[in-house]
Amino acid sequence: MAQVPVADGVFTWPSDEPQLIGGRCRACGLVTFPAQDSCARCGSTDMEQQLLARRGRLWAWTTQEFQPPAPPYAGASGKEFAPFGLGYVDLDDVKVETRLTECDVTKLENGMEMELVIVPFRTDDDGDDVMSFAFQPIGAKS
Repeated sequence: MAQVPVADGVFTWPSDEPQLIGGRCRACGLVTFPAQDSCARCGSTDMEQQLLARRGRLWAWTTQEFQPPAPPYAGASGKEFAPFGLGYVDLDDVKVETRLTECDVTKLENGMEMELVIVPFRTDDDGDDVMSFAFQPIGAKS
């Protein structure tokens, strides 16, 4: 069984210290994730790839307590479905919408430090582990 990324060009793969792959507009400096072909701010098509910081701060969060409809959801279903956290992590240049490794809201707090990790998302039809990105808390509430 192999591990494959959920999509090409979203995060560095394979990597011991993965990073998300964003884009930066050369005309106005706007940073986006995921990378885009044109700038949402100024409309320029002069975009370049930018690796994003591995750590950031939790900006907002919620939990997904029930299985979302498929498609677009492609994760575990039925008895295998487990609730998961969702949030925005502020990486200074850009806020990233992301899955969180923690879904207990009592263990999450505004501004807590988070770090990018690569986690299993699902198993594909070939039996390979499809890997995706998530952010995990660096520190927990005391």
